[in-house]
Amino acid sequence: MVSDEEETSREPYDSAAVREQLERILASPEFHAPERGRRFLRYIVEETLEGRSEQLKAYTIAQAVFARGASFDAQNDPVVRIEAGRIRRALERYYLVSGSSDPIGITIPKGGYSPQFSSSNGSANPGEGRDLQNRGNKRVGLERSVAYRDLLLPIGVPALFGVIAVLALIRPLEAYFSRPRAPPAPAASTVASKVSIVVEPFAALGGSSEGVNFAKGLADQLLTKLMKAENLVVLAPDRSDTQPIVPLFSLQGSVVIEGAVLHLHVRMINGADGTVIWANQYDRQLRGRTFLDVEDEIAMQIALEISNRKQSAAPTNR
Repeated sequence: MVSDEEETSREPYDSAAVREQLERILASPEFHAPERGRRFLRYIVEETLEGRSEQLKAYTIAQAVFARGASFDAQNDPVVRIEAGRIRRALERYYLVSGSSDPIGITIPKGGYSPQFSSSNGSANPGEGRDLQNRGNKRVGLERSVAYRDLLLPIGVPALFGVIAVLALIRPLEAYFSRPRAPPAPAASTVASKVSIVVEPFAALGGSSEGVNFAKGLADQLLTKLMKAENLVVLAPDRSDTQPIVPLFSLQGSVVIEGAVLHLHVRMINGADGTVIWANQYDRQLRGRTFLDVEDEIAMQIALEISNRKQSAAPTNR
């Protein structure tokens, strides 16, 4: 059994008409391809017209078009495959934008470099067949749209009035049976019921740039994680205390990086009397890990520990 692709490639074509179509494509501003891509397209078309389509391999194209030497290896140098994909997309765009009425179609099927030439009626000058087909499609579409309109018009108008009448009846009933909505609770009472905390900038000990960057990144990660906790209100370090929210806690910490080892000390301080109500130390091995991964892991652990302590910490500082 012969495939459709083989039948298309065996169809007779007029070499002059194909060359005319090639020049039409290359001269069009809608054919977006670099100069070497244009040389590639001209080469494979001419080789096919001369009956040498079976010789269109990556090796021969690389030598003829891209000036590769005899040592060219398509596995290590995909220049031909990349250029074929670019020209394939450029041809598809050309025929979609400005070449839809052209008499001959030039395509490069995937999996090979031999172009195919097609027409609407299988001849070398397919313009008339395509025009007849387009006119026939428009006529059928027009007749179908008129038939649908004649069928739906007597049904749609009564149905439209019926929907309007039903909506007019449902609206008053919905207002009668629906319960009155309670007014929203004041935002201030919601905030006052939560524990507020401020994340102070972490200190980077040792003077290393890695420590400074890690301290900044960890503080940002903590702000993100703590804001997701429903029981916490996170305040910015440079906040204005004209209207303080109590109870207020301060999260502080220091970072030291010694070689590939991270040492982190974190403490939570009661803003009312300055007492340390929680502290912890985190040591991490940095070798084979990124700062972002370590920051995310530690920030998540700290946020969980602080969130779990809020029940016991909040009542003692009201």
